[in-house]
Amino acid sequence: MIQGGLTSFAAIVLAGGRATRLGGFDKASIEIRGRTLLEIALDAVVDAAEVVVVGHQVPTDRPATFVVEDPQYGGPVAGLLTGRESLLRERSALVVLAVDMPLVTMGTVRRLFEAAAGHDGAVLVGPDGRRQPAFVVSTARLDAVCPDREGRHGAALRDLLAPLDLVEVPSVDEEHRDIDSWEDLRDIAADPREGL
Repeated sequence: MIQGGLTSFAAIVLAGGRATRLGGFDKASIEIRGRTLLEIALDAVVDAAEVVVVGHQVPTDRPATFVVEDPQYGGPVAGLLTGRESLLRERSALVVLAVDMPLVTMGTVRRLFEAAAGHDGAVLVGPDGRRQPAFVVSTARLDAVCPDREGRHGAALRDLLAPLDLVEVPSVDEEHRDIDSWEDLRDIAADPREGL
């Protein structure tokens, strides 16, 4: 269960997908207005005591541990659990964020923590009601539902999180949007809001 308010947490940035609709281009290295998606994601989790990036190493001046998911290209569950196992210290809560969600900010993370108080966590949902790969979760509760190593490859994130009591937090200002294609990148890069 998450305690009220922003607590000491670790962050796992999921950056190890195949990006097939982007021709296999490494999403973490993609730039928007001169900043990589990884830099933008690291800004969103700047309050984290520790950050693990699950994906190939990308230059950054921020402290982060880079690991490759096991099995590689095993999907978000394999990435999340590889990141969890790579943490140097135990934290009571984790923030999990896909690297291709550049409209998620520190404010988003803080809203998730506020909503998660008294629950297993909180997850960002888009206007269509779909849960996004941007959430806060109790480390102990996540550990309790983790599949064994054989059950990770190709496992669906929604199935992993289904047993958990996660509060759904509506997206604000399209922060649920992600970059799956070059068209998505063009549209988000053209967004006039500051801070991207």
